[in-house]
Amino acid sequence: MSLKIAVQLYSVRDYMAVNMRETLEKIKEMGYDGVEFAGLFEKSPNEVKAMCDEIGLVPLSAHIPYKDMIEDADKVFSTYATIGCKFAAIPHVGAEYRPNGDKFGDLLASIPKISKVAKKYGITLMYHNHDFEFTKIDGKNGLDVMYDTISPEYLQTELDVCWVKVGGEDPAAFVRKYSGRAPIVHLKDYVGSKSKNMYELIGVDKKVELDKREFEYRPVGSGVQNFPEILRAVKDAGSKWIVVELDKPSMGLTSLECVRKSIEYLKSIGY
Repeated sequence: MSLKIAVQLYSVRDYMAVNMRETLEKIKEMGYDGVEFAGLFEKSPNEVKAMCDEIGLVPLSAHIPYKDMIEDADKVFSTYATIGCKFAAIPHVGAEYRPNGDKFGDLLASIPKISKVAKKYGITLMYHNHDFEFTKIDGKNGLDVMYDTISPEYLQTELDVCWVKVGGEDPAAFVRKYSGRAPIVHLKDYVGSKSKNMYELIGVDKKVELDKREFEYRPVGSGVQNFPEILRAVKDAGSKWIVVELDKPSMGLTSLECVRKSIEYLKSIGY
């Protein structure tokens, strides 16, 4: 079984904000099969659909803020269904909704309701993890609690292998653990170890300078991850897509150069 390769467009948000079409064309030229959205940069869903159709990229999925799903699920899912997305992920939640947070139970209760709306539009709901979901609840990590509580009918997983490893688990083993429930797997590489400054990079902590000696995102294949082993696990788990993601450029490269370097690595090992 071959894996299709997409890129999370958050990785190149600086280019997307300037010229979406040109950025998508460059991504296609690099050899990517599809894209995962993180906002539409003031374009209409019909405009975005037309771009993807004309360029030849699959509009695979979208990261949609949880608060937007809660406030108007019909609006957000109809938007991405118009583009052609078949998947949508909850990408990040505030501290109150995390394991041991005051509203973690509310999150678990609301996801099936949100999923039912997504299904009306032909969209499968997923959850994209960070490392904080590996906080223990009565000796069990919070991500497992989530997936044990919510039926696969209502929630699939979009495992991010960077955060799985930072959270203290083996990425390949964890992907296999969710065989049949992980249609899309996020590939992300890094160097260093868990740092208090990690989340400055995704805009959810106060702006502080990241100490690169502690933690740095890297293009796929340029960090600590064992991707040949991870990709074997991805195939074993029955996943169909892998998505390259880089939260911040590194190694003196632009964001576009980072996603190019990532797919060049994947092609070099046979993907």
